[in-house]
Amino acid sequence: MSSTEDRAEPVSGGAPEWWSHPDRPAAAPAAAPADAAPQPVEQPFPEPPAAPPVRPADPWDPWGPPSPGGSGPGYGLEGWAAPPPPAAHRRTGRLVAAAVLLALAAGTVGGGVGAYLQDRTTGGHITLPQITDAAVDRAPDSVAGIARATLPGVVYIHVKGPKAEGTGTGFVLDTRGHILTNNHVVAAAASSGTITVTFNSGQTRKATVVGRDSGYDLAVIRVTGVSGLRPLTLGDSDAVQVGDPVVAIGAPFGLEGTVTSGIISATHRPITAGGDAGSDGVSYVDALQTDAPINPGNSGGPLMDARGRVIGINSAIRSATGSSGDPFESDRQAGSIGLGFAIPVNEARRVAEQLVNEGKAVHPVIGVTLDMRYSGDGARVLDKAGTSGSEPVTPGGPGDRAGIRPGDVISSADGRPVHDGDQLVVVIRSHRPGDTVELVLKRGTARHTVRVVLGSAPGS
Repeated sequence: MSSTEDRAEPVSGGAPEWWSHPDRPAAAPAAAPADAAPQPVEQPFPEPPAAPPVRPADPWDPWGPPSPGGSGPGYGLEGWAAPPPPAAHRRTGRLVAAAVLLALAAGTVGGGVGAYLQDRTTGGHITLPQITDAAVDRAPDSVAGIARATLPGVVYIHVKGPKAEGTGTGFVLDTRGHILTNNHVVAAAASSGTITVTFNSGQTRKATVVGRDSGYDLAVIRVTGVSGLRPLTLGDSDAVQVGDPVVAIGAPFGLEGTVTSGIISATHRPITAGGDAGSDGVSYVDALQTDAPINPGNSGGPLMDARGRVIGINSAIRSATGSSGDPFESDRQAGSIGLGFAIPVNEARRVAEQLVNEGKAVHPVIGVTLDMRYSGDGARVLDKAGTSGSEPVTPGGPGDRAGIRPGDVISSADGRPVHDGDQLVVVIRSHRPGDTVELVLKRGTARHTVRVVLGSAPGS
């Protein structure tokens, strides 16, 4: 706008110009005498100015040049004018508009592609790639191959007696229905109660006790009326070496058909289980040690070698509390910490044959009474008759004939160190009656070596 149009100058001595009618001049003010006091001038309420004539607006062209005086095409408002937009601004505006259109187009295309991909990946019908190996056979010496061949011959045992009940495992010995398991599995129902056997196929049968022995912690039971029995093949536990792979099968905590694997951690590991050392109910085992997980309920199940042959009967674990005992009783609440123990199958086979053929087992003995309270190194023979009246050395027995005397301390047997009475019993019971065992003993300051032909005693 011009400077005269941009502001209104005040008119001295009267109302502003825009208060007067534009079509007649404003009345001149009356002159007052110089000495007269000013009198209030009464003025009428001003009339509003008449609206200026409005001319029709020209068509508005936002990009056209302005008309002179602020009117004409491009603005359509008389009396107002604005500087024309610079040429660079017009170019920038066109570029911005084009960019906006391009962004809208890209967003539309990208959104469509994203929706399509989302539908393909998270919704609707999808097909995922998969490799199927169901038809691939497992090698016979793999864990899967051993399990497939062995499971039909493994059984699960539920025992209910007048005072206790529990579960365990066993395996088929022959087609006549004989089954080998641990004595502590069936002991609760040995005199009265029920023993129920469940086969891997789901068949269940009642079983009876054929024979059992607490000293070896072994028992044989029998079922009848079952066809298609699958006896397991017995291996040679004397040929087992440390590091050999093994597979254990059983029903830990009642979970039937559980398969675990590991290695032989040690051989000839002397352990006692099932009672206090020296009592009639304790078991002495020259055990195979394994790290294959064994838990309560695995008792009596087979420990298999890499060819699927039984090399041991899972019997005991060492728990985290530091106790070594059978998992069915003393370690009922404990679990595997990688220290499991199995009765060697060579020993178990001999005892099983005796239980089936004679109903009881016989134990090899050397004919001496040991002092189980001796705290020194070795197994000490009593120096006088015990409270039960038993002689330290049985007159005419194997030890007496070999030259063992009361008070002798036995430090090794069959070349294996003996540190206490339990270890000596374990070594002796790993033999058969009639075997010859070499013993090294100390008598005072002297050391002697004797050879003992083992006798026999009825089992418990």
